[in-house]
Amino acid sequence: MCVNKPRKVPMRKCVATGEMRPKKELVRIVRSKEGDVSVDLTGKKSGRGAYLSLDREAVLLAKKKNILSNQLEVTVDDSVYEELLELIDKEQRQSK
Repeated sequence: MCVNKPRKVPMRKCVATGEMRPKKELVRIVRSKEGDVSVDLTGKKSGRGAYLSLDREAVLLAKKKNILSNQLEVTVDDSVYEELLELIDKEQRQSK
């Protein structure tokens, strides 16, 4: 007799807030081998990744304290933060 166990939810830690959250609630920022930093919406790009909450305060905190630059060991361009903020705005509009 096979009993279906509930699936384990993959958890990741937000680099800005330090809290553990389900992977789906976070966005992955990835640094490629060439040193390019991009927002990875699929979570499948190869390279060094850091997870960030889809939350305006978390993004602004990461920008202010250079958290992503430290985690990815590369300079993160302001355009990456702008893309994250646009993504958050889009998510909030869709949920209303």
